[in-house]
Amino acid sequence: MASITVRNLPDETHRALRIRAAEHGRSTEAEVRAILEDAVGPKERLKVGSELAAFGDKHRLNLEIVRDNEPVRIATFE
Repeated sequence: MASITVRNLPDETHRALRIRAAEHGRSTEAEVRAILEDAVGPKERLKVGSELAAFGDKHRLNLEIVRDNEPVRIATFE
């Protein structure tokens, strides 16, 4: 897992991070991780089927998407 160092962080910013972390019941480091993940992470879960359908619509592909209604089967490795 990657790590970063933030240099020249103003004391006021560090103090605000410590306060915010305490309000959320986590360490300053965990708070920074949460802030960064929220800032750059996807806002919602990627739905592959929806993305494929949008791609087909955008490129005028005639795709018939049919959901498989078969019950889920547990894989066996025998």
